[in-house]
Amino acid sequence: MGVSVRRATDAIPPVVALGIAILAVSTSAILIRYSSAPTLVIALYRVLFTTVLLLPFAVHSYRDAFYQLSRRDWIAASAAGVALALHFALWFESLAWTSVAASVTIVQIQVLFVASGAALFLSERITRRASVGMMIALCGIAIMSFGGTIVGAPTVGAAPLYGNILAIVAAVCMAGYVLTGRSLRQRIPLVPYVVIVYGVCVVVLLALTTAVNDTLFAYPPYEWFLFILMALGPGILGHTVLNWALAHVESSVVSVSLLAEPVCSTVLAVVLLSELPTRFTAIGGAMTLIGIIITSRR
Repeated sequence: MGVSVRRATDAIPPVVALGIAILAVSTSAILIRYSSAPTLVIALYRVLFTTVLLLPFAVHSYRDAFYQLSRRDWIAASAAGVALALHFALWFESLAWTSVAASVTIVQIQVLFVASGAALFLSERITRRASVGMMIALCGIAIMSFGGTIVGAPTVGAAPLYGNILAIVAAVCMAGYVLTGRSLRQRIPLVPYVVIVYGVCVVVLLALTTAVNDTLFAYPPYEWFLFILMALGPGILGHTVLNWALAHVESSVVSVSLLAEPVCSTVLAVVLLSELPTRFTAIGGAMTLIGIIITSRR
């Protein structure tokens, strides 16, 4: 069973996998906004339910893979789990203070940290074309995030600056997660890797939730339904598929491709949350897509 699944996944073009992951993760901000639970609780149950869904398959088909991991692999995967937990905690909280468009776009400056880290630690070369594409995409993000503020246009969110700062720090954590995953996914099967990472992520988020005394169980059925949707969509089809892609393409390409997430999330926010984008969002979104196309054609 495990062999057949691996053959099936290996037959999937990386560009298709990235497309699926981007569309799935783009629903994350919308689902978070729909929930009234504390952001740490939302993050905890999203990752917990994702892990629960993957665990039976991991135990059944990849049991031997866990025993073959070295101590160094366990430590690195655990570090990735910690980075992912911090990313979720900070980014989910940012959505409570700033707009969907701003939060989801600003967090994508992780591409700068990923590209720099990949060149420094993973010996991945950044081509001139990729550099140009990345700069265009980042300029688009800057326009989407800060254009309105510069000209004094109305902003969205209770404390946009605070939310934007949280998103920036979340981007740093996400870059660490992506870089660690890139090196490990070269030699570790997808399912064992994500189960370990998500498991550590759950432990960290549970510790943070307990530390701030957030309620763990007193939520209506609607909230639990949202938690499960987050696990199936952004969790399984989003981050898990993204981890599969890390074994087949360079981490900088994955990160730049994820710059499409702000555009998709903004469109969903218009339709589902009535959060209308400004002209800066439209211009910046177009630039972001152009940057992604240039960078991906390598």
